[in-house]
Amino acid sequence: MRPQSALALILALVFGGSAAMGVRRYVGRSAPKVALVKIVVAAVAIPRGSLVTPELIKMRDYPSDLVPREAIFKPEDVVDRSAFATIVADEPVLESKLSTRGNRGMAAYIAKGMRAITINTNVSAGVAGFILPGNKVDVLLTVNSGGGPGDLTGGGATTTLLQNVEILAVDQRIEAPTDNKVNSSELRSVTLLVTPDQAAKLDLGQNKGTLHLSLRNPNDNALANTQLATMRDLRLSPKPPASPWKDFLNALAQAPRPKPEGPKAAPPPAKMVIRTIRGGSAEGTVEFTMVPRSPNEGG
Repeated sequence: MRPQSALALILALVFGGSAAMGVRRYVGRSAPKVALVKIVVAAVAIPRGSLVTPELIKMRDYPSDLVPREAIFKPEDVVDRSAFATIVADEPVLESKLSTRGNRGMAAYIAKGMRAITINTNVSAGVAGFILPGNKVDVLLTVNSGGGPGDLTGGGATTTLLQNVEILAVDQRIEAPTDNKVNSSELRSVTLLVTPDQAAKLDLGQNKGTLHLSLRNPNDNALANTQLATMRDLRLSPKPPASPWKDFLNALAQAPRPKPEGPKAAPPPAKMVIRTIRGGSAEGTVEFTMVPRSPNEGG
């Protein structure tokens, strides 16, 4: 190698090393130290409804300015509580995702003032087994009326009984399966989260008719303006026979009416003739006109 090349290589190494050292020192001085705190996170995935045990959680350092508002800092504050929702591995365990201590099973999911009610499996047919725990549904009620005389429905009607109701469990499963589908042939019951008044309506509807579920988009919380649907709306029933009283009243209303008569003319006054007879021969006649007496006249 020529002396000039060797000198250039040495200078390049010196200047490059000096620049790298300078940048390293600058970055080291300018980067602030981040304060870390330890919070409770999930060691493995914790399914919805599972009881949290020490084996399911761990402690992890977290930047203090990024700690979630409902984070938990002590493992003993998490153990023996049920998970309201699935918590994935390494996710911070939050207060809003856990039940209070001692509340286990389905009761832990029922908010104050709400009720859980279970309805029969035939409701699953409306959505072919795609209903899952956590979904929102509308509840439809169908009642058969028989279609007898005077039945304005034509034999049956369906109404939207409840809207935007949450499914707590399908059978006794409170966590959705991995394939997000339930075998409808194996369903026996569906549990819904409702108010006390809604629970009473569901119980009455289940005993007097048939319930079905209509699946909603999870982001659609608006209440729909629904109308009663009847068999007559489907045009599967003839029009009801006309009532004989209705026909009679219609005929009476269309019958020609006599024209009102004007005031009647007063009858002519009566006349009286008196003849005078003397010795068997008439001597003359006197004619009188009878004027009707006024009611106000006396005598």
